[in-house]
Amino acid sequence: MKLAIMQPYFLPYIGYFQLIAASDVFIVYDNIKYTKKGWINRNRMLQNGAAVMFSLSLKKDSDSLDVVERELASDFNRDKLLNQFKGAYRRAPYFDQTFPLIEQLVRYEEANLFRFLHHSIVKICDHFGITTDIRISSDIAIDLALQSQEKVIALCEATGARTYVNAIGGMELYSRETFQQKGIELKFIKSKPFEYAQFGNEFVPWLSIIDVMMFNPLDTNRTSITTNYELI
Repeated sequence: MKLAIMQPYFLPYIGYFQLIAASDVFIVYDNIKYTKKGWINRNRMLQNGAAVMFSLSLKKDSDSLDVVERELASDFNRDKLLNQFKGAYRRAPYFDQTFPLIEQLVRYEEANLFRFLHHSIVKICDHFGITTDIRISSDIAIDLALQSQEKVIALCEATGARTYVNAIGGMELYSRETFQQKGIELKFIKSKPFEYAQFGNEFVPWLSIIDVMMFNPLDTNRTSITTNYELI
């Protein structure tokens, strides 16, 4: 069984969904510290030919809280965010097919940050036909004092995983030998380039999955998610 683990992100780039699709079980961390200026509650979209940031506004709280302890701001304006997406993509070829899903995700009536993000990840996976078993980290009994590689190995052992698939950026963080000693194969996923037309401008890569969905048909996106990567 192949396992992957990741923090929850808001409308992440295509590589996030390739990681989910490449695994049999995908664990989403809820009991992990929220990081400011990361990708948990923000991402990038295309606007006037350039990458611009969009975000979920959060209630002001302690920086030491876990993701599951954070809340959306009471004045978070869902209409404003949706209008940002409309303004950026209303002329995109697959706007009419994509916007209803994005509207459903943004209008989801949940104040808890983790549950809001988890809902969006699950719904996008459903949209792409990804059947991976998505689990929540706090539901899996391991020693919560463990960190980094030891924590990942514990989650592999708790779920019976024989292969662990990690994002390519973690190659320097983990040791194949250490995993092998535990009877676990360590693999890294590397996304292949996926270039497509963006209003005829110079291509801007690795934007939110929204950009991919707005400019490409569903079948193309499904194929890219399930095949356009390599495990090394």
